[in-house]
Amino acid sequence: MKPTHILMLDDVKLAAAAAEAEARANGWAVSIAICDAGGHALWLQRMDGAPLMSAAVAPEKARTCVLSGKPSKTFEDMVNNGRFAALAMPVVPLEGGEPIVFGGNVVGAVGVSGVKAGEDAQVARAAISALLAHIAATQQENAA
Repeated sequence: MKPTHILMLDDVKLAAAAAEAEARANGWAVSIAICDAGGHALWLQRMDGAPLMSAAVAPEKARTCVLSGKPSKTFEDMVNNGRFAALAMPVVPLEGGEPIVFGGNVVGAVGVSGVKAGEDAQVARAAISALLAHIAATQQENAA
């Protein structure tokens, strides 16, 4: 067996705050979902003005990443390139989901929905970047 890491609530709150800050900085109203390595919801937030459906789509984008270990855009690209069989997979083929990879393992994912696909992904990546930067800084402090 190999050791793994799990997301803690403080990690999730930090990532969600970074996602919200990125969305607000761009004037975007989105839903933000974060799930654990099993695809189970740890966070769901629908910002004021975000489309109602985005609160259902964001968690599925995150779950798609955990199931596949890939950004949800991978499946959108498959469908757009004619591989329609991807529609039968238990995933949402829409850009905006990004896996959280730490120590070589997928430990969770962030799914964002509510604006253009690339913008959703930008918000998700901001959440993950902030989380990984925080972890790196904490590790440096502990090593010192």
